Amino acid sequence: MRKKVDKFLGSCLSIIMAIMVVNVLWQVFTRFIIGTPSSFTDELARYLMIWVGVLGAAYISGRKMHVAIDIIPSKQKKSNQIKIKVFVNILIILFCFGALIIGGIRLVYITYILDQHSAALQIPLALVYLVIPISGALIIFYKISDIINKQIL
Repeated sequence: MRKKVDKFLGSCLSIIMAIMVVNVLWQVFTRFIIGTPSSFTDELARYLMIWVGVLGAAYISGRKMHVAIDIIPSKQKKSNQIKIKVFVNILIILFCFGALIIGGIRLVYITYILDQHSAALQIPLALVYLVIPISGALIIFYKISDIINKQIL
């Protein structure tokens, strides 16, 4: 299951990056070749960057490529290292649940209720902010998977 999620998330990130590259190239073309900059490309690039950054954080968390300070665990016995890393993963799960899932859902709900739309694209901002709870759920999935499969170290 984890490999399928990794592959799907990696594919999504690649597609978003490809769209972002085409979008920025179109912006440069319309600004410097045609002389009239496209009205939506700046906003689209900003929203795609948000999605790449937040989903990328979940992807990196799942691949265990994030920055970690392991001074304390590295000086402990193997059994204590596992306990410390399980504890850290539980803290990450609690943070993601509180900040990303609950906070993200509230943000999406408020922007949806207030019917906020982007200026140029006229898309609901709730769609832009939806990446926050999605990323939180992915990080929680990865951390629970790490604990269950004993892939802490």
